[in-house]
Amino acid sequence: MKKLLIVGAGGFGRELYAWAGHHPACGREWELAGFLDDNADALASFGSFAPVRPLAGHRPSADTVYLCGVGMPALKEKLVTPLLAAGAEFLTFVHPQALVGARVRLGKGVVLCPGAVVSVDIDLGDFVMVNLNCTIGHDASLGPWTSLSAQCDITGHVRIADRVFMGSRASVIPRKSVGSRSVVGAGAVVVTDVPADVTVVGIPARIL
Repeated sequence: MKKLLIVGAGGFGRELYAWAGHHPACGREWELAGFLDDNADALASFGSFAPVRPLAGHRPSADTVYLCGVGMPALKEKLVTPLLAAGAEFLTFVHPQALVGARVRLGKGVVLCPGAVVSVDIDLGDFVMVNLNCTIGHDASLGPWTSLSAQCDITGHVRIADRVFMGSRASVIPRKSVGSRSVVGAGAVVVTDVPADVTVVGIPARIL
């Protein structure tokens, strides 16, 4: 049986550790083995419920698989890329309470949390994170490293580029797009295309 390590022992990493314990593969294909994080005391105030190993200098092995427990796209990419280059095997993780429809492509390292709904004819790039109770409508696409916070609503034919971060309850109306590395603030409603490298907030969403 392989060992599962979660990269990052922060808030989302701790949530992902709990979600992983619900997965049918836990105890059958892999077992929870703790976290990779350079803060050795990251779990001290939570009872140190799992081992925390240093990320710096970690060497992947054939008996270990990984999940990324980091939400912010730039940090996620920074921490994961060296592990990939060293041969680390990242799982694509779908919680049993997530709903995935037909003709959905999930890239390497994708994480779908409880309550996520991914309808049909959708493309999720590598290391996309879809948090609690998000909905993604038909014919949408999300680029690699993008993260959706809880309860985001991505509607039909929406194009979300790479490395986008969407805050909780943010939404995008049909056929609109969000450019690379942009941030959509919590509760914002995107009604016009968002260019790359900006932050938008409000209803309707406007560049900050």
